Amino acid sequence: MLFNSAIFLFAFLPVTYAVFWSLRTARARYVWLAITGYVFYGYWDWRFCFLMAFSTVVSYVAGLGFLRWDDDAKRRKLCLTIPIVVDLSLLGFFKYANFGLETGRGLAHVFGVDVHVPHLNVVLPIGISFYTFHTISYIVDSYRRVIKPTRNFFEFAAYVSLFSQLVAGPIVRFRQIEADLENIEHANRRDWLARGIGFFCVGLLEKVLLADSIAAFVDPALAHHGALSTLGTWLAMLGYTFQLYFDFSGYSSMAVGLGYMFGLRIPQNFNSPYKALDPSDFWRRWHISLSTCIRDYLYIPFGGSRGSAFATYRNLMLAMLIGGLWHGANWTFVFWGAYHGTLLALYRPLGATWDRLPHLARQLSMFFFALIGWVFFRATSFGMALDILRRMFVPTSGLSVDQPALAVLALGIAAWWAMIGPNAFEMRHDLTTFRRRALATVAFASALALIVGTRSSPFLYFQF
Repeated sequence: MLFNSAIFLFAFLPVTYAVFWSLRTARARYVWLAITGYVFYGYWDWRFCFLMAFSTVVSYVAGLGFLRWDDDAKRRKLCLTIPIVVDLSLLGFFKYANFGLETGRGLAHVFGVDVHVPHLNVVLPIGISFYTFHTISYIVDSYRRVIKPTRNFFEFAAYVSLFSQLVAGPIVRFRQIEADLENIEHANRRDWLARGIGFFCVGLLEKVLLADSIAAFVDPALAHHGALSTLGTWLAMLGYTFQLYFDFSGYSSMAVGLGYMFGLRIPQNFNSPYKALDPSDFWRRWHISLSTCIRDYLYIPFGGSRGSAFATYRNLMLAMLIGGLWHGANWTFVFWGAYHGTLLALYRPLGATWDRLPHLARQLSMFFFALIGWVFFRATSFGMALDILRRMFVPTSGLSVDQPALAVLALGIAAWWAMIGPNAFEMRHDLTTFRRRALATVAFASALALIVGTRSSPFLYFQF
């Protein structure tokens, strides 16, 4: 089910909202949130609900183990290891099995051995990477005693299956919404309703009016990248750079808004990343929930920057390589992770010099570096990535994007909003004045008109 679909806006959300606020006890609200999460998830394929339920039960039981064996180091280690192995095994099979088999076949071919590798008919469950991170972060934080595991199964089930952030994030850690979950029976419907509506409308605008409008000329152009001119290639890649941002930022803003509607404060996931002035700043702003997970659960456990310079660079590169692979089972994602790892590594010794450059020069340069990285992120193969880069930097004749004048207009609006304008967390979301209520109504109506008039477009991060 899509946030930007009629069935969600006119059926699922009103029913879920009305029933939730009619319930009076915490247990009833947990159960309802869990049920609606599974209905939302099962709308694509109900069979994968069993997979999420299994992962939920395993992690919940492990949490009970931490409570029971608080002073038993050996059993605590088992409660840490077993659920993580189970979760990663499920993720590895569904997401990386064919990638691993094809990589093995390719390596064997390099050494002169031809191996027949079957292609497994495996369907990737939507959002498996996200809810796997939820359960793993819960287990690790419980082991580290950062949180106290909950004894309430329905509270934990509601956390894992929370529909607002289930299939494309943000990656919300249990401790970030634990207080709101514990206080859910005392939540007041009116406290954050206006704020929730505001965030949701902003996200809907980002997705429907910007990301989908840009996708209308980007997707056909990149589907025939071999025919594009240099200008057409630049327009397509600039378009994808903004399409990806507003698509994912729009989803995250809507997730935050939906959270507020149900009394849950979901943390910020984007902080105007194209305003970043350096690689470190970019990763403090882009997909914040993922970058902080990479930092806390990979980079720091690897040793962080506590060892030698070589160890620091090694840890940094390993963390970014895994972060790239998390996005998809393709070597282009691994290369994208390595690319950003290299930028971060280079910034460490060169940062003092870089920081003396003018503000605008640093922002535009970082935007350029991010755009080059998105070439590999978007490409389905290295051949496609290299062809796009060649067309970008070697003058080439060919086709432009469809309706280039409208494309330039859309890119201008997107560039202003992303690189100069305020993000959703910098806007005021109260509806205390007629003007603000009117603006929210017009924004929602405009997005709704596009939703009804066109086919709802899936979010790009669903594939991860």
